[in-house]
Amino acid sequence: MGKIDERIEDLKTKVADFPQTPGVYLMKSQQGKIIYVGKAKRLRARVRSYLNPNLEHSKTVLLVRNIFTIDYILTDTEAEAFLLEASLIKKHRPRYNIRLKDDRAYPYIRLSLADEFPRFYLARKVKKDGSHYYGPYTSGYVVRDTIRFLNQSYQIRDCSDHFMKSRKRPCMTHQIGACTAPCVGLITEKEYKKDVKQASRFLEEESHEVVEQLKNKMMKLADEEKFELAAKYRDSIAAIERVLEKQSVVNSKSTNNQDVIGFYGDERGTLVETLHIRHGRVIGQRSQFFTQINTKDTGEDPREWLTSFITQYYQDNIVPDEIFLPIDLGFDIIKLMKEVFAFRGHTAVEVRFPATSQGQQLLDLANKNAESHFQRYVSKSEKKKQGLEMIRKKLHLKEVPQRIECFDISHFQGAETVGSQVVAESGVLNKDHYRRYKLKAKTGGDDYAALREVLTRRLAHEEWDEPDLLIIDGGKGQLNAAFSVLKDIGKAYIPVAGLAKERTQRNFKGARVEKTMERFYLPGRQNPVTFAEGSEAFQILIGLRDEAHRFAIQFHRKLRDDQSLKSRLDSVKGLGDTLKKRLLKHFDSVEAITNSNYLEIAEVQGVSEKLAKSILSHLQSLDGSENDPSLENK
Repeated sequence: MGKIDERIEDLKTKVADFPQTPGVYLMKSQQGKIIYVGKAKRLRARVRSYLNPNLEHSKTVLLVRNIFTIDYILTDTEAEAFLLEASLIKKHRPRYNIRLKDDRAYPYIRLSLADEFPRFYLARKVKKDGSHYYGPYTSGYVVRDTIRFLNQSYQIRDCSDHFMKSRKRPCMTHQIGACTAPCVGLITEKEYKKDVKQASRFLEEESHEVVEQLKNKMMKLADEEKFELAAKYRDSIAAIERVLEKQSVVNSKSTNNQDVIGFYGDERGTLVETLHIRHGRVIGQRSQFFTQINTKDTGEDPREWLTSFITQYYQDNIVPDEIFLPIDLGFDIIKLMKEVFAFRGHTAVEVRFPATSQGQQLLDLANKNAESHFQRYVSKSEKKKQGLEMIRKKLHLKEVPQRIECFDISHFQGAETVGSQVVAESGVLNKDHYRRYKLKAKTGGDDYAALREVLTRRLAHEEWDEPDLLIIDGGKGQLNAAFSVLKDIGKAYIPVAGLAKERTQRNFKGARVEKTMERFYLPGRQNPVTFAEGSEAFQILIGLRDEAHRFAIQFHRKLRDDQSLKSRLDSVKGLGDTLKKRLLKHFDSVEAITNSNYLEIAEVQGVSEKLAKSILSHLQSLDGSENDPSLENK
């Protein structure tokens, strides 16, 4: 009996004691890392099915080979197990689960109805705070542009609550006719909320009625020869029509909010497409590619991955009135999904495979989009694979490097030394795995010592996946320092390369000519390796190095600005460390604070106008600027 068989027998013995109740099971690797999370109505029966020697699904076979222990968490109901599974997948990002890699939260337009004078925000989290949320949209730019249009067209305030409460007289926004100045009582709450209601009608897809009203007002003003006001209405109409042009009409009679899920895939993976339809208009879509899903593998039940996708997808996003599915999940699973949504506070959600011709047309549209985006994705993916294969050949690696980590060191004259770690998986940057290192030792500008500390700290994390290739920003010296660390900790088997620019070359006559060439140095090899500049391999590696450089400098500047801010503001009376941190977080740099006006500084929580004037006066005096904090229109 082999070691794997012995381990499976041990697991069977342990699983025999699992309860037959709902819960979540956590499968762990030899290092104790969670590699798969699943939910079950009956834990023992579900987990025991993985240990069947006649498994057909290739992904499950590979998973079982890497399981060393299995733990579980009990829940009261199967619906709670669904919710807990989604939460644990998001937290631990297990290797063998399907997981939403695109963690950018959708942008929404939030209307703060709980405020006395509501306003529109860009929000990326939907909260139960009394606000109304419109969306989701696919572009933050579109959201900001729409909010700007609403504020200007309906004269809705765009200032923060703190700024509004501190006003003694109307600001510049009111003076240019873009706000009715509720801050100083120039409009009643009742009248202001009428304007807000008109603005919200546009977001609620009554936009054509809004356009007609605006056109009537424009014509009336033109007849009265109030041409400047008429021009403003004309610009508002043009802005609305630009927004509407970007939205496809699929059902002009529909008043429901609908999401339609489609998919397309093969043995290379599966792309899941979600169309967001609001009142008959497609306002956005989102694609997710999963290498873990093989639609050609008949051993995998598609209902399993689809339910997991739905539970994760609607963990942070608005749940619509209707969700159309690409396959029929069956009565029991649909009932369970509704229980999950009800548990989250959504009691009137229809989840179904479309039975009508209108619903089928929407599903066909989602599947068509999924196929198109799948082909585009795999085309890019094939290029990445070719690039990674070229990296393997050129750098003499045993395996294609699926995980590449790049490190850079940044400091200013030996001070505030920091290190950065950026990661590419399958040739694509993965920002979830970026890390920053603030050096503990005083290296005094010694890049080699700094690099040794950063690599030692990074490789001490056994719970992180090991890199298939390390790239060090630097030449032979940095490379030797990195290789020395790998040998010292017994990991010299991890491939490492140094990347440096060669800034001069000689032409065929022997004359020196200026030219920049990227060179890769390998341990034990005298001559460097080069890649063709236009190749995919070159773009992957140079992109990693540039990203590591940017990430390190960004962190270094933050620390330097933080230190600079603290030192430059130490003598400002009434300004403590907490406010200093808030100022830097709000403005990003000391220079930004110095170039602002005191009203903008007073927007920071806890900073009064009097203190803002003192801060600005102090910074301007240090810079040699004229000390005049009362300038509002700076």
